[in-house]
Amino acid sequence: MPKFLQTLILFGLLLAAPLAMGAAPIPVIFDTDMGNDADDAMALAILNAFVDRGECDLLAVTLTKTSPSAAPYIKMFNTYMGHPDIPIGITGEERTPEDGKYLAAIFGLKKEDGSPLFEKPAVTPEPAVPLIRKCLAAAEDHSVVMIQVGFSTNLAQLLDSPADGISPLSGIDLVKQKVRLLSTMFGAFNGRYQNEFNVMNDVDAARKLMAEWPTPIWLSGFEIGEMIQIDRRQMDSAFCADPDHPLMRTFILYREGWDGGQPTFDVTSVLLAIRPDEGYFNLSERGKARVNGDNVTPFAEDPEGTHQYILEVTPEQNARVQEAFLYLMSQPPLR
Repeated sequence: MPKFLQTLILFGLLLAAPLAMGAAPIPVIFDTDMGNDADDAMALAILNAFVDRGECDLLAVTLTKTSPSAAPYIKMFNTYMGHPDIPIGITGEERTPEDGKYLAAIFGLKKEDGSPLFEKPAVTPEPAVPLIRKCLAAAEDHSVVMIQVGFSTNLAQLLDSPADGISPLSGIDLVKQKVRLLSTMFGAFNGRYQNEFNVMNDVDAARKLMAEWPTPIWLSGFEIGEMIQIDRRQMDSAFCADPDHPLMRTFILYREGWDGGQPTFDVTSVLLAIRPDEGYFNLSERGKARVNGDNVTPFAEDPEGTHQYILEVTPEQNARVQEAFLYLMSQPPLR
């Protein structure tokens, strides 16, 4: 790598709100329905950037989407970013099994010489719940941040998991002992009354999660990601030095023929979880969210509640969040 580029990257690392000296990386488990939208890939890129910055330790990526190309896509992506050994797990239930617009298509892209732009790796994902239990059992107490940006399937099953050879604790007790926070893209708040995709794809699990999860939950509603959008012009500028980055190619495949911007639903949950004190978002008062009979997510304030949702972002916050997203997800891999 040229010296001037190394200097530029180092300057960028210092510029974009680095972790305080001496602070330990946040252990994170990322639960995703990768492939149903491009924002999951954007979130994964930013998590990889946070790993390079020492701001998080990505313990595992678990899937609630069962496309056969989902795990190879995540393995390829993490390998490109210099982190090939992150474990991958997948739900045992069939959920949105189709490949979608980019999971398989990205492995059909070619270089000028006709060779694959991205090799499809061989990967056999682990069952998600035992993988999560293994990661939690090895973690310090009250340290792990769970980030769920897909369906609630895996985490609901985790709550019901029994004691086993991995841990003598039941799932709910393991969560109580090891997890500090759940940050999730879930539902709709701020006056929005609608059926949200992540909730609707496993309503029973979503209800269970809101009713039984024993740690604080921060909720990013549909309306937040809808407010904060990234367009093709911004992506072209951010990835001008690496137009064949898998995220840029994902964005093009997913957005082909679409006008307008790309909502950042899942990405908001990642930024909030890792940098909660940077002023990017404001949280509601404490309370309780639930999934009602119409499958929407009313919220009742309660000082004893453990749930908070992201309030509508101001124009200034919107600009700052877009800047952070673009810088972080286009960070060159430090491999």
